[in-house]
Amino acid sequence: MRISSTASGLAIAVLAAASFGTSGVLMKPLLEAGWSPAAAVTARAIGGAIILLPITLMALRGRWNALWRARWRVLIMGVVGVASTQFFYFAAIRTVPVSTAILIELLAPLLLVAVVWARTLRMPRPLVLAGSGLAIVGLVMVIGPGSIGAPDPIGLLFSVLAMVACAVYFVIAARPSDGLPPVAFAGVGLVIGALTLSLLALVGVLPFTATFGDLPLFGAALPWWVPLVFVAVVSTALAYVAGITAAESLGSRLASFAGLLEVVFAALFAWILLGEQLQPLQLLGGALILGGIAAVKAAEPAEGPVDLPLAEARTESAAEVPAR
Repeated sequence: MRISSTASGLAIAVLAAASFGTSGVLMKPLLEAGWSPAAAVTARAIGGAIILLPITLMALRGRWNALWRARWRVLIMGVVGVASTQFFYFAAIRTVPVSTAILIELLAPLLLVAVVWARTLRMPRPLVLAGSGLAIVGLVMVIGPGSIGAPDPIGLLFSVLAMVACAVYFVIAARPSDGLPPVAFAGVGLVIGALTLSLLALVGVLPFTATFGDLPLFGAALPWWVPLVFVAVVSTALAYVAGITAAESLGSRLASFAGLLEVVFAALFAWILLGEQLQPLQLLGGALILGGIAAVKAAEPAEGPVDLPLAEARTESAAEVPAR
């Protein structure tokens, strides 16, 4: 079901950002216990796909033609929006700091603005440019400018590819549903993404290690699968369904800017649940991101949602663990 109200779309986008933002505090215990990031995110994608599979099958009853019509959109979402974003990110952090890779990946909204500008040969409204500047400055503040290290050319290349894949996620998610429910779109996309990541793990493209003992989580010793269940339900299944629903309502540009709140929520959850220090600079950065989103939203009534055509055919800080 498509959400027609912009306010409702923004509320769902905030829910998506908050859901994606929980992945840091939930995956950090796994990483500290010896899980490689690639193993954790592959398990997360598999878990999310399993959670959504029965709901997806119920939603597709009598709508299998809609899935066939959207087959290329779903395939791109799974391979690019889910798997490629993760693959390029993990390839990047082999040689560049986590904060650098995240910062470049989350420049996806700026990339969307630039592509629309290039395609239409029309400069974005001043509010869009101002919102872009505010959001990017705020993003740097939340991530922490002091933690951004010297770039490695190969790592930079993979970070840019992760940014492109992240932008594709928002573009594909924002396309008209054509009768395909968001939950089914997310469910099938996660199945494809999980299969792609599993194949990359099997051929050894990314390091894949995991441990299966108890681990500390919120002051208690719990089995290894407990955080994976939470991350599968909240940070993956709920997050992708909400993100796709919001993008369909808001368009790729506004949805991508709202998605920057993910890093703000990640920092807040790390502060509340893990006791990680929250700096005043990060709070100011969060306020600037909100200001940037507000500026971009203010430009929407005049221009309408702006989207691109679809061709036919973190031990890391919890705030630095990738979500998509």
